[in-house]
Amino acid sequence: MGFLKLFSGKGPEEYEKKGDRYFEIGEFGAAKLEYETALNKTDKGSGDTDSAGRLRDKITASREGLARQHRENAERLRESGDDEEASELLALALELTQDPELSAAIEEELGRTRPTAPRGESLSLAVNIEEDGSLTTEEEIDDEEYFFALCGALDDEIREAYHGYGDTFRAGYVALNRGDYGLAATLFSQAIEENSPDSVIPLELATAYLNLERYEEGLSLVEGFLGDHPHSVHGYHTLCEILWASERPGDALDRLLSCPAAIADTPPIMDLKGQSLGRAGKNQEAYTLYQEMLQSHGRDEKTIMALAAVCERLGKTDEALDLYGEIMEQCRSCRTRINPFVKQRYADISLERGDYSTQTLGLYISLIEENPEGRGYYFQKVGDIYAAMGNDREARRYRQFAEDLTGPRVD
Repeated sequence: MGFLKLFSGKGPEEYEKKGDRYFEIGEFGAAKLEYETALNKTDKGSGDTDSAGRLRDKITASREGLARQHRENAERLRESGDDEEASELLALALELTQDPELSAAIEEELGRTRPTAPRGESLSLAVNIEEDGSLTTEEEIDDEEYFFALCGALDDEIREAYHGYGDTFRAGYVALNRGDYGLAATLFSQAIEENSPDSVIPLELATAYLNLERYEEGLSLVEGFLGDHPHSVHGYHTLCEILWASERPGDALDRLLSCPAAIADTPPIMDLKGQSLGRAGKNQEAYTLYQEMLQSHGRDEKTIMALAAVCERLGKTDEALDLYGEIMEQCRSCRTRINPFVKQRYADISLERGDYSTQTLGLYISLIEENPEGRGYYFQKVGDIYAAMGNDREARRYRQFAEDLTGPRVD
């Protein structure tokens, strides 16, 4: 064995064999990771370059298997009434598959789970601003679908209003949600002129100004809107977002404390109060408020998550762990997807408390597939747990994955 070979780690063949074992038992996500590692090593000259084509075929097969799994899970979610989560899984499956027949089937199922445009209505959402300020439009199916998907998460009354505001507003709403805030502000300003003075469009324009850091302009719009619509929870939410961004949580709290009695004790307004208290450093008061919410309005996931975050800030890690665990157990009992943030916080707190168990390991491994953006972090944690278990080989392997993604570790 040559000197360099001694320190080069496992060759791509071993990763490929491990991927094959995962593939055989239907663990397509894990198989894909192993094949990708093998291909990476092959591309770097660590193996037989003739095997690259075979590995790419196996990666494709793993992606297809994973797509079919997502589709099956989406069907179960849809049967349980969770169309939103089903749509997310179907969209992910559509990204994974290259099979035209499967793509067509998934697109058909997506059409049954996402909101659709009224029959006969056509949208023109690709908008260009000409030198004279006029708008030219061009049909864009992707923007059309995106607009209706965005509206699907809104309350029925707001969704109906947004559908009626016209093409300029729709294009602005798409631009806002795609991060083109300057274009969104221009389009919303024009849409205000095209619609009734009683529209909700000023709040969306205020949100564009918020992202452009034009806080005073946004604040003026929202205050004017609330003057006409004092019971608008949407208005108070936008107001708080602007005041928080401009580092004025105390002003947000004062404004919330003076809101009409009819909405003062509703969960959305109470949650805004809790967030404002936390941002103002009044965590004990926020803790008391969220405890009261759980008693008066029931143990919903959003409130439990908010209370858990406050517990962490107060150093009540035992209580935070129990709260995150409660959410996970609720999801398991209902057979719904666990929020990756909840799963990560549960795993992180467990690890901080010295829990290097296979349960904690399993949480991080599942997060690698569920939340690809955090893979470098999860790989590092998996490596730490394997090291604590005494499995140095796996520890080195996962830490190398982490380093490949994020660079050398800095503790």
